[in-house]
Amino acid sequence: MTLKQRVSGFVEVGLFINRHYRQEQKPAEMYLHQGLEKLVETVNTYNGWFIPNFVNDAIFNIGGFLKEGELLAFTNELKQTNQKTIAIVCAGNIPMVCFHDVLCVLLTGNKALIKLSSDDAVLLPFFLKLLCHYEPSFESNILFADGKLGQFDAIIATGSNNTASHLHYYFSKYPHIIRKSRTSVAVLTGNETSHDLKNLGKDVFQYFGLGCRSVSKLLVPPNYSFNLFFESILDFGFVVNNNKYGNNYDYHRAIYLLESMPFLDNNFLMIKESPDLYSPVGVLYYQPYHSPQELDNYLTQHKNQIQCVVGKHYIPFGYSQEPVISDFADNVNTLEFLVNL
Repeated sequence: MTLKQRVSGFVEVGLFINRHYRQEQKPAEMYLHQGLEKLVETVNTYNGWFIPNFVNDAIFNIGGFLKEGELLAFTNELKQTNQKTIAIVCAGNIPMVCFHDVLCVLLTGNKALIKLSSDDAVLLPFFLKLLCHYEPSFESNILFADGKLGQFDAIIATGSNNTASHLHYYFSKYPHIIRKSRTSVAVLTGNETSHDLKNLGKDVFQYFGLGCRSVSKLLVPPNYSFNLFFESILDFGFVVNNNKYGNNYDYHRAIYLLESMPFLDNNFLMIKESPDLYSPVGVLYYQPYHSPQELDNYLTQHKNQIQCVVGKHYIPFGYSQEPVISDFADNVNTLEFLVNL
């Protein structure tokens, strides 16, 4: 299978996604669109975090970078290499979070040996079957692992800081990319508009804050007032109706009240001052900075834990969850890693 064929297959998947959300379905593909609609409606029964609007967001965003121009630019410097089998251990925190890894493996002409997360075991197989529908040559390059991974030449895995240490132990003899926990922060100046802060709400609440690109902490000037922020994010109040989110919110609220910890609350989000970077679900941490130098020092000190920085001079508000094809998790170039095996 040539690179042109591989790119063409993914382009067709992207076109299908775009037709699906533009309501421009081809009659011959109606059964595929109906299957996707049914899948989006029912996936929540497998994973309570995967509500339909967030699943649709994830799929739509993937369709955004499966465009011919972007894929050709992305693969422009790919060289022919001997085919290898790459194991991919998928996370399950947000819908199809490992799609980009699978994309990179297949675009480089390698075989993908995929170990699905039990939290996200149905969405990716649908789109890989769709890929094979448009380019049947992919079928022999896509394998799913049940139980042990079996034979492979290199591995890409994503996990928490705890699981990453175990993955390093087990797979250190193989070429590998093993990712740890990351999160994202937003930098506020106090001059943001209500529109800015509403967009920031998307960075905070999309996927319930479970992704590495989700903002879990605000860096704010001293004596910052959160009144406008609370007013601007009211549209995201639906999150508390999700049982999993609501339970987390109630649990941490009870702890803060019992221990007399100060926090701000709008009945679906608590804001609490903390030096910590990773806030629990239902909580957003904040920390004042007193000078640009102090801010820069903080971001530099935590650069290996931060995936995105959102703000007027960084990633625009509302765009942390919309990566482009060249945005690599942990800032490790997956394509380069695969080409140089």
